[in-house]
Amino acid sequence: MTDSSSTTSRHGTAKPVAIFTAAGSGMGAAAVRLFAQRGWEVAVLSSSGAGEVLANELGGVGITGDNRVEADLVRLVDGAMERWGRIDAVVNSAGHGPSGDLLALSDEDWHAGFDTYLLNVVRIARLTTPILIRQGGGAIVNVSTFAAVEPDPAFPTSSVARAGLSAFTKLFADRHASERVRMNDVLPGFVDTFAERPESMARIPMGRYAQVSEVAEAILFLASPASSYVTGQAIRVDGGLTRSI
Repeated sequence: MTDSSSTTSRHGTAKPVAIFTAAGSGMGAAAVRLFAQRGWEVAVLSSSGAGEVLANELGGVGITGDNRVEADLVRLVDGAMERWGRIDAVVNSAGHGPSGDLLALSDEDWHAGFDTYLLNVVRIARLTTPILIRQGGGAIVNVSTFAAVEPDPAFPTSSVARAGLSAFTKLFADRHASERVRMNDVLPGFVDTFAERPESMARIPMGRYAQVSEVAEAILFLASPASSYVTGQAIRVDGGLTRSI
């Protein structure tokens, strides 16, 4: 079985199944809606309860919980498997970790940042990779940030932890490519869920913030068979914001 196969499972679904973490709002919620519109079954975890409401609205599985808590991730994975008997794609978003002056951040702040931006992916990968391997393949997509490649002082713990996420993604992709399990990162710039600031706008060659729907399209591409030869990559969806080559 290949990535996102439409083969009917023993539970009767002829649709591919995607699970989403921290996806109650913003880019995560936009991706959930897009996947459902394109014919996927969806299971959603969020700490606010909004993800559960969204999943129920779309006929999916909704879990209110924290992607920093393994037991909550287990409930998400088990809920999808019990409902549909398969998982074809995993989409990892994240909440907001600590920010502040670089040297004023405490050890606890840094640990919280890594817990929020890196270990969230490691945890769900441990749970879902064996499932994807047994099925013959699948995809994991991590919603990261442009600051993973060009660190931004406004987002210190995110910049540092997500640079680590880029390394983890490449290591994971190399390790599991032969098993047809792919992992890629999406690196958004400034998106329209945040208030527009002139100083931020001036940095973007396209002259506008991204719409969350544009980021969702990139996520769907990396989760689907359309990107079957893409793994270990960081895809920038930033309107030209980053300058590095």
